[in-house]
Amino acid sequence: MDIERYAEIDRKIQPVSWAEREGDLLEFECRPKVAGVPQPKVVQQVRLTPWSRIDITLSPPPRNRMQHAFAKFNASFECVEVPEGTRVTRTLNFSFHPATRWLLEPLLRRRLPGEVREEIALAKRHLEGG
Repeated sequence: MDIERYAEIDRKIQPVSWAEREGDLLEFECRPKVAGVPQPKVVQQVRLTPWSRIDITLSPPPRNRMQHAFAKFNASFECVEVPEGTRVTRTLNFSFHPATRWLLEPLLRRRLPGEVREEIALAKRHLEGG
């Protein structure tokens, strides 16, 4: 829930402009770069389910009006203890408006898997003290 530190690992959310946390809910503004494409500033909400899950969405309107018009977004981290340690499942879901789907879906399908692999590798290295 320390989004500034996580931004050191996840280059897709750099830079973070501000963050506010209240209990298990974090709201922050960033200027993301997804699939190598700079995006307008967005405000995201991060909700923690202690010891098991983190869910991320765009903050509801009136924030992110333009982004909500073009796409819906949610993401998560789910952590499960396994004998070898912890299994992390990372998801990112985008649902694009038909007018932009033809351009954005192929781009994300090509580039986003590599960005997520890098994010998870950097997070693992960080958590293991590397």
